[in-house]
Amino acid sequence: MAVEIRELEVFVCLAQELHFGRTSEKMYLSQARVSQLLQSLEKRIGGRLLERTSRRVRLTPLGQEFYTSLVPVLDDLRSVLDDVTDRAKDAAGGRLRLGFQGPPNDIVLDAVRRFEEWNPGCELTLVEIPLSDPFGALRRHEVDVAVVLMPVREADLALGHSFSRQPVMLALSAAHASASQSVMSVENLADIPLYTVESDAPMYWQNAQTPARTPAGIPTRTRSVATMEEAITATRAGRGGMLLCLACTERYDRHSLAFLTVTGIEESVLTLVWTRDHENERIRQFDQALAAADAQLSSSPE
Repeated sequence: MAVEIRELEVFVCLAQELHFGRTSEKMYLSQARVSQLLQSLEKRIGGRLLERTSRRVRLTPLGQEFYTSLVPVLDDLRSVLDDVTDRAKDAAGGRLRLGFQGPPNDIVLDAVRRFEEWNPGCELTLVEIPLSDPFGALRRHEVDVAVVLMPVREADLALGHSFSRQPVMLALSAAHASASQSVMSVENLADIPLYTVESDAPMYWQNAQTPARTPAGIPTRTRSVATMEEAITATRAGRGGMLLCLACTERYDRHSLAFLTVTGIEESVLTLVWTRDHENERIRQFDQALAAADAQLSSSPE
């Protein structure tokens, strides 16, 4: 029986998330494709692996048994493939997988160019990682190094160059009563429901992106949804707002959304990060390229 690896990966992700929307986002697939792959796997096996209703997703007994047996096998397979790939890439000059949250800015893109000039034999690939899971791809060894939003307080992760300090922006519907304003105090965030994406990140990181309380101690009203698209759609519909870094606002339509600078809150900062036990010369060179790009672009007149 021939089984596609993608079917197995989608099933494992579904078994862990128990949510088709989050699985779709993490696997970078449409929900329709996730359903198609699951159905194909169930057809090959000849039994139901998940029960799906309008309110919940859960593993069947067969699905639980299959998941428990499958995870260590997939982990071993990934380890073998990673080892062989690393040896092949090293023989050809190496490889570096760079993860990034949101659209890469000019500093990151210039650092990529510099690194490639310094290392013409090294293959550098760019991999988008979810805003809701800044460290997972590093720990799963899906990327070698990542550009993520601060703060980072993880014992197993090393921090490189920090850069791109920018104001935090509040996204609102263009029809919202406050949409005509250009700024809003952090204290006024308590008056607006704030949408956040369900996250596997540590709570300190989540609170830094969307504070649970204002500096005066007033609780904010956060509403958790499964994906960024759900959060933005709810914001467009006027049901609340969403906090974003300035760079992330560039991907959204300004005809339906307004973006206000939030005052009284720490600015967003990006940093380069990697796992301590996988540090190598290529990572150190990219960190140097990033610092050089930041120094040049930050000193250049606009």
